[in-house]
Amino acid sequence: MHRQGNSLSDPSAGPNLPDLLVVGSGFFGLTIAERCASELGLKVLVLDRRHHLGGNAYSEKEPTTGIEVHKYGAHLFHTSNQKVWDYVTRFTTFTSYQHRVFGKYQGQIYSLPMNLGLINQFFGKAHTPEEARDLIAEQASEFDTDGAENLEEKAISLIGRPLYEAFIKGYTAKQWQTDPTELSPDIITRLPVRYTYDNRYFNDTYEGLPTDGYTAWLTRMADHPNIEVRLETDFFDVREEYVGKVPIVYTGPVDEYFDNREGRLSWRTVDLEESVVDVDDFQGTSVVNANDEDVPYTRILEFKHFHPERVKTHLPGKTVIVHEYSRFAEEGDEPYYPINTAEDREKLLKYRELAKREPMVLFGGRLGTYKYLDMHMAIGSALSMYENKLKPHFAAGAELTSGGVDE
Repeated sequence: MHRQGNSLSDPSAGPNLPDLLVVGSGFFGLTIAERCASELGLKVLVLDRRHHLGGNAYSEKEPTTGIEVHKYGAHLFHTSNQKVWDYVTRFTTFTSYQHRVFGKYQGQIYSLPMNLGLINQFFGKAHTPEEARDLIAEQASEFDTDGAENLEEKAISLIGRPLYEAFIKGYTAKQWQTDPTELSPDIITRLPVRYTYDNRYFNDTYEGLPTDGYTAWLTRMADHPNIEVRLETDFFDVREEYVGKVPIVYTGPVDEYFDNREGRLSWRTVDLEESVVDVDDFQGTSVVNANDEDVPYTRILEFKHFHPERVKTHLPGKTVIVHEYSRFAEEGDEPYYPINTAEDREKLLKYRELAKREPMVLFGGRLGTYKYLDMHMAIGSALSMYENKLKPHFAAGAELTSGGVDE
C-alpha cells in the first residue's frame, strides 16, 4: 500500500511530490529506495538519465549468442560483510563462481595475483615459500619503501625489479597514461605477494555472481509499488521541482551537482570494445591482463566464463570478448576511477562544504563521494545512510543534515 503524504521536512510540499527523490539507479540509489519504500512505506521516485536502471552494474544478453555481458566492464560480487550479504540475498541467489585472473607477458600466461606459482614459473625454479620470500626480499632491497620518490621506486621496494617490470610497469603505464616514474608513490599502498599457490583473486567470505544476472537482481530491488523509476530523465532538467521541497539522495558526480564551480574532479575511464568471435572458446578464462606495455589494451574479458553453468544456453561456436582500454576521462565520458590528486582532494573539501549548505540533499555512492566503491561497499554505505540519517528523519522526525560526501 502506498503511504500517503509527503516528507516530514516540508509539510507544505505538493501532493504530487514523492516523499524521497533518489538520483541514480545504481546499487547505492536502489538500496536507499528499496529500504525507504519497504521498511518505511515511503513514496520514492528514482531518476536516471540512462535508458536502463542499474548504473554500471547493468548487464544484458548479447543477442546473437545469448551470452550475458556486463556492459560497463566486469562486475564481480564479493563481501565479508554479513549485513550486506544478508541484504543482497533477499533479491538474488549467487553462483559458486570464484574469480581468477591471468596475465600475459612476453607470450607466456601467468596466474595472478603474484603467488608462489607465478614466482616459480617466472624464475624457472621450484622455490619453497621461505626461499621465495628471501628472493623477493633481496630483489626489493634496491629501494627503501619510506624513501620512494615515485610509483616505480615504491613498487620495486615491495616486490623487486623483475616482477615489477613484468607485471606492474607496463600495465600501470597504460592505466594511467603516464610513466610510473612520474606517478606518486602514494598510488600504491601495498603489492601483495602470496607465498602459496592460492590464486583466488578475492579472499572474502562470500563470492559469486547473481544466478540470473545483475539486471534481474537490480530490477527486483526496484520492484515495489512505492518505487517509481523514471529512465532517460536528467535530474538537472527538473531539479527546481524538487530541491528544497523533498529530501534528495544524489548519487551523480558531486562536482556536476554544483556546476563544477570549484573545478572538475579528475577521473579515469575505460573504453570497452565488444566483439563476437567465431570460436567456441577464445582464451579459456574470464580475464587475461595484457602486461606488455606495447599492447594497447589492459585486458580481455570473455564473458561466457563468468557463467559456465549456462553453457547449454549459449550459441555454440561463438563467444563474446571485450578489449578494455584505460585513459583519463574527458567531458562527456563515463567516470570510473577517481584519480584523487592533491588538487582533487582540495576541490573535494570545498564541495563538501557546499554540500552541507544544500537543503535536504544527501550525497552518496561512487560519484557522489568521489571514492571508488566496490558493489558491496556501495550497498554497505547506503545501508548506513539509511540507518543513520534517513530512518531517524522519516520515522522519528530527526533533523536531516545535508552533506554526506565525506561518509
